[in-house]
Amino acid sequence: MSPSLLATPLPASWFASLQGAMPVGFSWWWPSLFTLAEWAIRLAMLVYVPQRRAPAAARTWLLLIFFLPWLGLVLYALFGRIYYPKSRRLKLARINQGIANVRDRVARFAPLQPLPAAVAADAAGLIERLGSYSPMRGNAVALLDDYEATVAAMIADIDGARHQVHLLVYIYAADATGRAFTDALLRASARGVRCRLLVDALGARAGWRMFADTLRDGGVEVVQALPMRSLMAVLKGKSARFDLRNHRKILVVDGSIGYIGSQNVIDAESMPGLPNEELVARVTGPVVAELQAVFLADRYLETGDGNFDLDSFPPMEAQGPHIAQMLPSGPGYGTQNAQMALISMIHRARSEVVITTPYFVPDEAFLQALHLACYRGVAVHLVLSQRIDQRFTQAAQEAYFGVLLDSGVQIHLYRPAFLHAKHVTIDDEVAMVGSTNMDIRSFALNAEAALVIYDRDVVARMRRIQQRYLANSETVVRAVWQRRPLHTRTWQNLCRLADSLL
Repeated sequence: MSPSLLATPLPASWFASLQGAMPVGFSWWWPSLFTLAEWAIRLAMLVYVPQRRAPAAARTWLLLIFFLPWLGLVLYALFGRIYYPKSRRLKLARINQGIANVRDRVARFAPLQPLPAAVAADAAGLIERLGSYSPMRGNAVALLDDYEATVAAMIADIDGARHQVHLLVYIYAADATGRAFTDALLRASARGVRCRLLVDALGARAGWRMFADTLRDGGVEVVQALPMRSLMAVLKGKSARFDLRNHRKILVVDGSIGYIGSQNVIDAESMPGLPNEELVARVTGPVVAELQAVFLADRYLETGDGNFDLDSFPPMEAQGPHIAQMLPSGPGYGTQNAQMALISMIHRARSEVVITTPYFVPDEAFLQALHLACYRGVAVHLVLSQRIDQRFTQAAQEAYFGVLLDSGVQIHLYRPAFLHAKHVTIDDEVAMVGSTNMDIRSFALNAEAALVIYDRDVVARMRRIQQRYLANSETVVRAVWQRRPLHTRTWQNLCRLADSLL
C-alpha cells in the first residue's frame, strides 16, 4: 500500500453507510476505539520488538509500526522474526553428525602445522567453530572471471561426469543459459550419471516452471529450497518466513570437482545494457568434500533424506598446494557466521583489505571494523558497481559513503558491467570468494556459502583481478561527494532507514 493511498480521504458517503450499518450508539465511539487499538499496538511492539534484536533492526521496525501500526503489525508477523520451524531446526541438528563423518574421511588432509599468519590462523579456528568445517590442505584453486568461459567450463565438467552431478543455485533462469545447463544435465542423466538439482523457490521460479518437468522426465532429481508456503503456515510457525532464501551457488561433479562463487544459471545479458560480471573458484582436492556436504545438508533440509552416502565422497588425493576451508552461513546457525568471520579478519588486518560486492548495506559492527582498520593505517578498498539492479538498495548503500570516506575508506565504482562478484582479500594471506554480499540480508537472512583460501599465490591472483576492477572504476572523491544535491541526500538517507529490511 502506497503512502498516497493511505493519505487519500475516504468519501463522506462511505462513513455514512458504515455508520448506518452499526448498532445504535456505536458510531460515536468507534474512532476512539480504533485510535486506542493503534496505540496499544505501538506500545506493545515498543516492548516486544527490541528483544533479542540489533538496535538498527529494532529502529527500522518501530518507525514503520509507529507511522502505520496495522500495516507494520502484519509485516512484522510475516518478516520481523528470523524464524525457522521446529522441523528444520531438528534436521539441522542431525546434519552435524553427517558433517562429522565427512571430517573423519578427510582428516588426514588437515594442515601439517599451524597456519603461520595471525589473520589466517585466527580465521581458520573461528570458521571451524562457527560452521563446523576444517581447513584442508592439498587443494588446487583456479579463479574464473570470464562469464561465458565459466559457463562453458561448468557445462564441460558436467559433460565429463561419470557418477554424480550436484548443482545448487539461487537463480535458474528460463533463458539460453538455463537451457544449456538443462541439456547438459539431461545428457549426463542419459549416460547413467545421478543428477540432483536444488534451486531456490523464489529466485528460480521462472526456470522451475519451464524446465522442472523436463528434467524430472529425464531422470534428474529437482528440488526446491525453502518452498513458498501459505500465509497461515508462516503465521502458525509451520514454515520459515517468506524472505529467508537459499542464495548459495555450488556445483560438485563426481565428488572431486567443485565450483563456488557468485555465478547463477542465467544469461550474462539478463538485464539489457547491464551485463553481469562474476568471480567463481574451480576447486579440486579434499575441500570439495566440504562443498559436497553443504549441498547434501541443504538437500536433506528439503527432502528429509539424510543419507550422506559414501559414493558422494570418493577417496580424496592431494591436487595442489592450497589450504582452503568452507564457510557456510545462514539463519539456521543462530550466529551470523560470515559477518563474524569477516569482522574478525578485518580487525586482524595489518596492511590492506579489498572488498568487492554488488550490495553494501552493513550493520554497525561491520562498519566499525572498517573504520578501525583505517584508523590503524590499513588501506581499505571497497569495490562496488556503478550501476546495480536495485535502485532502492543502491541509494541505501550510497548513504554510507560519507562516513566511509570520512574514515579513509577508498570507494571505487566499477563502470563496464554490473559487478555481481563477491570476494575479499586480507593482506597477502587470505582470500574469500562465494555468494555472500556485504549486507544485512546476506549476513542474517540468506543461506550463503564461501570458500576461504589461505595462500599467498591465490591472494596474488585475486589481487590482479581486483586491480583490473580498480583500473576500470571511478574513485569517489570526498569533496565532490559532499556537494551532491539535498534531494539526493534526503532520498539516500530515507532508504538507509530501511537497511534492516533490504
